[in-house]
Amino acid sequence: MEVTPTDLDGVVILNPRRFGDSRGWFTESWNEARMREAGLDLDFIQDNQSFSADIGTVRGLHFQTPPAAQDKLVRVLAGAILDVAVDLRAGSPTYGRHVAVELSAGNGLQLLVPKGFAHGFVTREANTMVFYKVTAAYAPDCDAGLAFDDPDLGIDWGVSRERAILSDKDRVLPRFAALETPFR
Repeated sequence: MEVTPTDLDGVVILNPRRFGDSRGWFTESWNEARMREAGLDLDFIQDNQSFSADIGTVRGLHFQTPPAAQDKLVRVLAGAILDVAVDLRAGSPTYGRHVAVELSAGNGLQLLVPKGFAHGFVTREANTMVFYKVTAAYAPDCDAGLAFDDPDLGIDWGVSRERAILSDKDRVLPRFAALETPFR
């Protein structure tokens, strides 16, 4: 497993090795011992999966506040996404900055989004299936988010608000300027 840091401390790209033959390939997407050796000591407790039928489906930007803050390990089982993490840690030199990584079934990359970051993605292919592991269960009272298209964040999603396919919840998420971050 190759672990590549990004410009945001704690957000890393994982590239699991694929072993292929004439039938296809095999990969080990998570190995606790190997990840601990790489400095990633995470206790995942829940797996989640989403399916998006259409290109331009946006999910996010979402996060959970303490005490239910989550680390997420995101990968794509079918299709492709632009996956985004935004630093919400007060005092961080990268507070308010983001990284965006293309994850696809073809490239096999995974993005680790630690606690203290908002997370979201936009589908780049139809019939996209996203799988992610989390370190805390969903807690409705800790559920929070930010407007995906907030100009203060400067994220190029490749889709306008008018063309984005959003949930009712995501349509009304607040702007970054209104955030009183719980992450230090």
